[in-house]
Amino acid sequence: MADAPKETPISSVLVESLVIMKIIRHGASTFPTPATGAIVGMDQNGVLEITNTFAFPTGDVANTDGAHQNDASALAAAAPRAKANMVYQNDMIRHLKEVNVDANGVGWYTTAAMGNFINLNFIENQYHYQKDNDQTVALVNDVSRSSQGALNLRAFRLSPAFMTMFKEGKFTTESLQKSKLTFKDILVELPVTVHNSHLLTSYIHQFPGFPTKAEVDMPASVSDILKADVKLPLYPSVDTLDLSIDPFLEKSCDLLLDSIESHYTELNNHQYYQRQMAREQTKITAWQTKRKAENAARAAAKQEPLPEDEWQRLFKIPQEPSRLEALLNAKQVEQYSKQIDGFTANVSAKMFAVRGNLMPE
Repeated sequence: MADAPKETPISSVLVESLVIMKIIRHGASTFPTPATGAIVGMDQNGVLEITNTFAFPTGDVANTDGAHQNDASALAAAAPRAKANMVYQNDMIRHLKEVNVDANGVGWYTTAAMGNFINLNFIENQYHYQKDNDQTVALVNDVSRSSQGALNLRAFRLSPAFMTMFKEGKFTTESLQKSKLTFKDILVELPVTVHNSHLLTSYIHQFPGFPTKAEVDMPASVSDILKADVKLPLYPSVDTLDLSIDPFLEKSCDLLLDSIESHYTELNNHQYYQRQMAREQTKITAWQTKRKAENAARAAAKQEPLPEDEWQRLFKIPQEPSRLEALLNAKQVEQYSKQIDGFTANVSAKMFAVRGNLMPE
């Protein structure tokens, strides 16, 4: 019997524009609560084609505040692996098969704000899909960036090394050192390409094209301005002279500081464990030394030696806390750092341009 052909590993993701519009609309309607849903499509020679999507029902999670906001966010973030939504997803895929469209589950999507999506819920959701089907991805749409006119859609998978460790559930210092796993090895990002249908492409071609000449002839009179097809503004744009700090840069810096504080909290917890471990080891060593001396004295008196493994019952060794949260937090810090690096380019250029006028010689 011939062996079954091996699946080609996913190298890129092709997303239909209609799918992107559905994700953006869903994310805008639930913001700031994350929106989640399933994506369907097929794998074609290493290219994952995503052709349709549908949202997971999580109840009315929009327009909530206070303590209810946290509950709604947790409910929406865990929706992809909820039993009720798994049944709902299977029913939707069955209905899609009945109308003869692509009905292969290829992952899920979620929305985020300011790149804040790397957390335990995200990892558990992707692991839930990827453990059964390795050809699945997680699409992440940053609503904050997309609302400014710049589409921010990214595709991620869990690395094979992280999948193995997450299945074992042992994120100790010893296991991390043995596997050489770092925060950079958690996620694998895949390039995303947007695909338009032929009808939409035809519509886009109806838009006015770029001018044939690089420089536009300035009007010589008011009548030329009135006759022009493109109405030029009668005043120059001063938006480029604005020296205010980008609000996204400020928010990213605040989130980065919060992540650094979380990092120090995890570090303090691990140091507390190390101090407890050192104290218990000191007690155990002193007890073993004393017991060996007692057994030596009993051996000289030709008496039965006392058990030397009794310390396991008398002393309780503290359990090392999981290092998974520290790994995820380090990955989130890297995400914020890349965002800040992208924001600071324009701000720094403006500041250096006017430095001579703002600062005395």
